[in-house]
Amino acid sequence: MKATIDFYDILQNHIAAFLLVLMRSSGIFLISPFFGSMNVPVQFRAVMALTFTFVLFPVVSNESLIALPSSVIMFLAMIIEELFIGWLIGFVSFVSFTAVNLAGKVMDMQVGFAIVNVMDPTSGQQIPLIGSFLYNLAVMFFLITNGHHMIIAALVESFRAIPVLGMQWSDTLTSLMITITSSIFTTGMKIAMPVTFAILMVNVGMGILARSMPQMNIFVVGIPMHIIVGIFMLSVVTPFYVLFLDVVFDAMYGNISLAIKTLAP
Repeated sequence: MKATIDFYDILQNHIAAFLLVLMRSSGIFLISPFFGSMNVPVQFRAVMALTFTFVLFPVVSNESLIALPSSVIMFLAMIIEELFIGWLIGFVSFVSFTAVNLAGKVMDMQVGFAIVNVMDPTSGQQIPLIGSFLYNLAVMFFLITNGHHMIIAALVESFRAIPVLGMQWSDTLTSLMITITSSIFTTGMKIAMPVTFAILMVNVGMGILARSMPQMNIFVVGIPMHIIVGIFMLSVVTPFYVLFLDVVFDAMYGNISLAIKTLAP
């Protein structure tokens, strides 16, 4: 009688723990800025996830004793939990860039560029012209200020706050996610407010001209006026926009830390 070998028994040691660490490291490559961009090859993301895992696994395995579940189904559930932790870090950071996209769409609608779309290689979708400019500027500022290092640091900190197989679900996370998601609109409107207000003043002035000079074709004059004023205001507020991004990213790092703490045991 031949001895049978249970494949899950083989995984019980370091291999299964390595896979769990790999799942959490892979989570940030699903949606986070820069790491989760579609123009980053999948092979490169896979190699980076493996690299992070090889670096972190010896430290994680020494700091905490990983007690694996007794069944494959429970092990698969644990894999999903670890993947969720990494995905959560990426999602919270992605929210800030979604607010930038919203601000660009609002500006484009006001200026008249709503039908002028360009392909965004990072998401594989078509986004408005000003929105593309603001988003790419935010990504460059994110990289210049070592924001991608902060994402990696948040991943490392997650292993300290939440041991492998140690995630505890809390209702606080739900309310925090609602608050973070709702901030997309408020942050986007704050960014778009200068250009939106300038276009509003232009519309008020054009309305006064239409009443005082009925023979003037307001539509012919108004369309290029919107573009000129919108581009001028965008060039004026761009330095302040970069300063505001610093505030947005600081809030993003704080939200990532709060999200990790809500899942800590």
